[in-house]
Amino acid sequence: KLALTEENPTIKPYDEATWAELDDAKFAPVELSLGMLDALHTRWGMSLRKLTPEQRKRTFNHPESGVWSIEKNAAMYAWHGRHHVAHIKGLRDRMGW
Repeated sequence: KLALTEENPTIKPYDEATWAELDDAKFAPVELSLGMLDALHTRWGMSLRKLTPEQRKRTFNHPESGVWSIEKNAAMYAWHGRHHVAHIKGLRDRMGW
């Protein structure tokens, strides 16, 4: 949303490993996170489907990885999600779940 409402904003990265050590990440039921992701993806889908070609080209700056377009970021996020699902399915298959 920053890239849609500001000119090439710089986003703030965070330390994923440190966040993963917080109590909510360690002890909250996984269903809470899955519900949040489901709602977030629903909202993103609503927004992304309506973007014009010009809006898809809008950019933001990531301090560690440089300038990203909304289009490139959406593609990377989709790949990342599929990658995680593949890991989960592989674990499920290895564990016999």
